[in-house]
Amino acid sequence: MSSHTLDSKVTRATLERMKRDGDKISCLTAYDASCAHLLDQAGVDVIIIGDSLGMVVQGKESTLPVTLDEMIYHGACVARGAKRALRVVDMPFMTYSTVRDALTNAARLMREGGAQVVKLEGGARMVEIVHDLTAQGIPVCGHLGLLPQSVHQLGGYRVQGREQEAAHAMLEDARGLEAAGAALLVLECVPATLSRAITQAVTMPVIGIGAGPDCDGQVLVLQDMLGITPGKRPKFSRDFMSGQTSIQAAVSAYVQAVKDGSFPAPEHCF
Repeated sequence: MSSHTLDSKVTRATLERMKRDGDKISCLTAYDASCAHLLDQAGVDVIIIGDSLGMVVQGKESTLPVTLDEMIYHGACVARGAKRALRVVDMPFMTYSTVRDALTNAARLMREGGAQVVKLEGGARMVEIVHDLTAQGIPVCGHLGLLPQSVHQLGGYRVQGREQEAAHAMLEDARGLEAAGAALLVLECVPATLSRAITQAVTMPVIGIGAGPDCDGQVLVLQDMLGITPGKRPKFSRDFMSGQTSIQAAVSAYVQAVKDGSFPAPEHCF
């Protein structure tokens, strides 16, 4: 049973306590006030306003075209709907390539976009930026594994960290991000054994998406979880709308499955 109640705000301290206590953290994406309110009511702990909106809301082929102004707009929409869940907003492609850009743009996401945490992709090269953001009072969520903003460089949407050298590098990246002050870490499309090692190696909460059952929490894109994304659903997702009579019930079923450890099941893992 979770150590916090549905009427108490989820903070960074809440998530750290949940990790220590072994309470699984439930997380979903949202991009508008109505869905954010629904997720809040269903007991979702963390809402990520993801640049995934480029694909699931705007119908684009990748996250790369999403602008800072669009993230601010959607972040502010979610902030009006969600009062309890912790709100994490993605910094879009090339908005944090220098420390100066990162500070300026992260400040806008917090001031105008209602962000409580900003999320950025990358390992060792992000350490200085994470350190400087944190020093200015801006909480940061790291993102390792499959990096959607680097999809062209990675050669497509592929599992990352399968080889020993790459796995070791990712573990060191996670340690480096934590040492720089990162508050949270998302692992995407990472072998379950590596995710377990990283989750145990750091004290910050680790949220997985296609990263096995041993992360401190799980996240899915809301549209994937409801089975309404056009085309093929990712291997790591599950249609929680199946057998339910309402979106609220589907989201509640997802939260319950994350909390009791029944999701992700072996078929959702690499």
